[in-house]
Amino acid sequence: MRVDFTKMHGLGNDFVVLDARAHALPSIGNAFARAIADRKTGIGCDQLILLEPSKTADFRMRIFNADGGEVEACGNASRAVALLHGSPATVETSGGAITVEPQGHGATVDMGEPRFDWDAIPLAYGMDTALMPVGWGDLDRPGAVNVGNPHVVFFAEDTDAVPLDVLGPEIEHDPLFPERVNVNVATIVDRRHVRLRVWERGAGLTRACGTGACATAVHAMRRGLVEREVTVTLPGGDLTIAWGDDNRIRMTGPATESYRGSFEWDDFA
Repeated sequence: MRVDFTKMHGLGNDFVVLDARAHALPSIGNAFARAIADRKTGIGCDQLILLEPSKTADFRMRIFNADGGEVEACGNASRAVALLHGSPATVETSGGAITVEPQGHGATVDMGEPRFDWDAIPLAYGMDTALMPVGWGDLDRPGAVNVGNPHVVFFAEDTDAVPLDVLGPEIEHDPLFPERVNVNVATIVDRRHVRLRVWERGAGLTRACGTGACATAVHAMRRGLVEREVTVTLPGGDLTIAWGDDNRIRMTGPATESYRGSFEWDDFA
């Protein structure tokens, strides 16, 4: 069976998008997702995105990381999917419903409300998620936020100086995080600007992470370090994150369609 795909990216965080809204595809397992994501023998991507019909929203978006694991949310993919869909929509995800609105060469995504309770992150045991009494190496006293998926956020004087390639996997797999965690290291430039690097759960170091930008901005706002709307600069570029009086997070940024192609399903099954 020959299947069409669309290759897209948001600030360099790249996706293979399969559209099964009109015609169903066979079940996707971890091995299939890993094979598609492999940059040497597959198409190559950080995440495989599957669009399906939904009974509760305009359509459903499923997200598979490069390691094959299915995850709850992806902010950059949400903008890419908004651009592909071409009109405002409500999208069902495993992390909750979101709304997307394409705008020019990008989109604004209503990512919903952040969750701060320790068991909503989730953590293995209770603690204050605004200032956690834990540390790894030179990183300590982080905050934790769930924005559809779990994030831990550290502040550092210079995010580029942090060996995130070493500390990222250690923190991701720490028993404190029973569902693993995305690791964000940020530097506050001023009250309207944050620099950020992210170790993404199941994908590793990434050029951009939309949910990481949301989690980091909201944690900085919660701590009173920045205004309620900030620019978050990632290695791949800038996102605008706003946390409204209605408690909802809105992310605005670019998305790009790279190319379209097709493949034989059985080559990766």
